[in-house]
Formats: sequence, structure tokens, C-alpha cells
Amino acid sequence: MTAVSERRVAVWQKKISANIKVAGSGPPVVFLHGAGGLVWDEFLDTLAARHTVYAPEHPGTTAGDPEAISHLDNLWDLVLYYYEVLDELGLRAARIIGHSFGAMVAAELAATNPERVSKLVLICPIGLWRDDAPVANWMIVTPASDLPKLLLYEPEGVLAQKMFGEPEVEAQIQMIWSMGCTGKFVWPIPDKGLKKRIHRIQAPALVIWGRQDRLISSVYAQEFAGRIPGARVELIDKSGHLPTAEHPARVAELVEEFLRS
Repeated sequence: MTAVSERRVAVWQKKISANIKVAGSGPPVVFLHGAGGLVWDEFLDTLAARHTVYAPEHPGTTAGDPEAISHLDNLWDLVLYYYEVLDELGLRAARIIGHSFGAMVAAELAATNPERVSKLVLICPIGLWRDDAPVANWMIVTPASDLPKLLLYEPEGVLAQKMFGEPEVEAQIQMIWSMGCTGKFVWPIPDKGLKKRIHRIQAPALVIWGRQDRLISSVYAQEFAGRIPGARVELIDKSGHLPTAEHPARVAELVEEFLRS
């Protein structure tokens, strides 16, 4: 495993001490995590072999600092907050990878200020809505016991047992709190108007989706790509909503190829 350090930066009028996990060396990339919180996994480890990976923890999800989320009231606060984090990291035109909720935030960053994002990777993003493919029982109100069925291709497989088999009480509490901290910006549905802004994205974009995603249908892959000029789609077979966990090497390969191009 790559050595992972932590870096704190004071932002939002110094009211929030943003915690960023950092690993690797090489050209920088930023990873924005999904609703369940940041997990440093094989996918990020593989990226860190060739890049300096910056992975901010969403406000409120950092251990010992749950009140940080109280300083941000809405989506626009969150977008501006992340611009300040990028400023503190010295990243004026960042290459950003986001998963699920984090991908929605990445798309908003690229749409509201196109010059701040030089390349964009969206992995199973939320942020758009189709009446014919509603987001299934959005995670905030989904019982923990049902999450494997929505998130994983094999809900009773080895990975499911590892991730959800017998989680410690503290880990369960942290995951629920993380979903609450991110849910603040997407409740009751994750459509916050991105469809009106997404055409402004200028960065080359790659959309990656698990073909068997039961939380957010893979039909959204083309929905996102069709609205972002020149975007490319890659569907991962035998994968649900967590392709970075189910197929870390394949997803890392696609991302690396895209970043080099």
C-alpha cells in the first residue's frame, strides 16, 4: 500500500479545517468521494503509483470534526468551498475524478467555472433526473441491509461480505453520518439544476458506469455524456454502483489512459 498522509487547510473564512488525504508523486489529480465517505482503496492506490492524489474528506466526515458541515448551507456554498480547497492546494486547473455524489460536485465545479477543471472523470455520477429511471430509493432512506443489493453486482459475494458483512458499530455510525452530510445537498432528489449548466463544461470528460448499477441506472451514462461536449462513455460489465471497488484495476486503467491522452 502507498503511504498516505493527511494535510489540513483552513478555508471558508477559516471556519472549516479541510482534511485532505495525499499520496503518491507525479502530476496531481483530485478525487471526490461518494456519499458513504472516503475510503482509501486499491483504485486510489493504483492512481497514486503515477500521480499525486489529493482526496478531500467531505466537510463533517472527518473524524472528530462533525460540526464542520454546519457552516455550509447549500450546494453553492459547497461548490465555492471546493474552489477554496483547490486554491489552497495550488491547483488552478485541476484534473478531477469524482464518484457518485463526488462526481456531481466535480461536474458542478467544471460547469460553474470551466477554467478550473482541465480534465474530468465522472464515475456513476448523480445530479440528473429522469422520470423513467428514478434514482432507486436514494441512499439516505435505504436500510443498511439493502445497500449491497443496490451498490454491488454480487450483493452476496466476497466483496459484499468484506464491505458490509459484520461492520463495526462505529463504522456503521460513520457511514450513516457521512450519507447525512452529503445528503444535505441532494435531498430529496439529486437534481439541483445541473442540467441547465452542464453544457458549460469545457474539459475533456470521461463517464464511467457499472452496467448493472441498480442504484442509478446506467442509462444516465449517455444522459451525462450527451450533455457534455465530446464526452466519452465506458461501461463496466459485471459492476454495480461501485466499479472502483469491484474492478479497481480496470477503472484505474481507463482513467490513466484518459489522463495521458
